[in-house]
Amino acid sequence: MGYGKDIYEKANEQLAIRRHRAFTDAEARRERITKELPGVDELEKRLRQSGVSAAKAVFAGGDTKTVLEGLRDENLKTQEELRQLLATKGYTPEDLEERYFCPECRDKGYVEGKMCGCLKKLLRDTAYGELNSRSPLPLESSSFQSFDLSYYKDSGASDSPTPYRQMERVYNFCKKYAEEFGAGSRSILMEGATGLGKTHLSLAIAREVIGKGFGVIYGSAPDLLSVLEKENFSYTHDHEMTDRLEQCDLLILDDLGTEYPKPFNKTAVYNLVNARLVREKPTIINTNLTLGEMKKNYSDRLVSRLVGDNHYMTFFGDDIRILRKKRRS
Repeated sequence: MGYGKDIYEKANEQLAIRRHRAFTDAEARRERITKELPGVDELEKRLRQSGVSAAKAVFAGGDTKTVLEGLRDENLKTQEELRQLLATKGYTPEDLEERYFCPECRDKGYVEGKMCGCLKKLLRDTAYGELNSRSPLPLESSSFQSFDLSYYKDSGASDSPTPYRQMERVYNFCKKYAEEFGAGSRSILMEGATGLGKTHLSLAIAREVIGKGFGVIYGSAPDLLSVLEKENFSYTHDHEMTDRLEQCDLLILDDLGTEYPKPFNKTAVYNLVNARLVREKPTIINTNLTLGEMKKNYSDRLVSRLVGDNHYMTFFGDDIRILRKKRRS
């Protein structure tokens, strides 16, 4: 699916703004130059006229070669006169033209039918900004590089992995998952108490996935379910958000279990998870609920899908946010 329609629309709006700015800046520059050098207008008029004369010569037939050679020589002479006149005030012919943000595509986003690198970057930056506006953590700090394993103890019961070893495995899995993300990627269920890094690693995956050109939607379960409920009971019967959540390349559903426990929410969660499984679209679900608590809160069908069809990862250790405050103090 790639980036959503809204991302493309916002990116194209930015391209239009860039083109308009290039045009208005050039107009202002031209007006200033022609006031300083009145002869510029006349020379440009002669250049335009030579182009019209060349076109007429081609249509008229006859000794076209000789006529065109004469017009070319005249054109070159006029160009040189213009260059010299502009130089008297420190200008160049380029100062009369638009200065595009991207000279390659002239801020149109495409070069010979292929997407320009500037539009690819604009799409990534726009998607990144959209995700950042909805996330509880700044994406700038939610990277794999900034995930600090030193907050997890490397000691514990001898018959189970230490928090450090467990989270090291989780970290390595998430990093590899992001690097290899594609249409066939499986979903992930991250389970663990508050403050153990579930949201951080989810957003780190999102950063990498967006960089590859995939469309990502992030939201907390209460927020997304509220939007779905309003859409479901809207008189317009517009299911745009439902379709986007079901079809985006990667959906990150954070804080599952913190939504209000009403029938609509339980049904909506099941329908969303099931629809994405049917479409083979990966979902990352984060929850503070244990497996036993999920079985109490949701249907057996949903829990079966969450556990049976997803990579199930348990986060454990001490609340990183508390530990971070202690380190700072």
